[in-house]
Amino acid sequence: MENGKNRLQQAQEDVEEVRVIMMDNVNKVDERSEKLGELEDRAEILLTKSKDFQKTSNQVKQKQKWGNKKMKMVFIGVGVVAALVIIGLIIFAAV
Repeated sequence: MENGKNRLQQAQEDVEEVRVIMMDNVNKVDERSEKLGELEDRAEILLTKSKDFQKTSNQVKQKQKWGNKKMKMVFIGVGVVAALVIIGLIIFAAV
């Protein structure tokens, strides 16, 4: 009878040990699930911010491109006017 009692007690201890391990595993799964949810939220925010950044950077790029075109036109205009003035002075001085 003593042997059967020891086996029962050992089985109960084993069951309790497994129960403790399983509860620990369940708690870890819950924590992991929470962290995963937080990570998904952060990923969504990051995606939104990256799209906003891309949109803003494209707008800045277009403004910069247009500003460069304006500056080129101004330089070409000044160059043409300067060339015309020089040609006019040469022609006027020759007469």
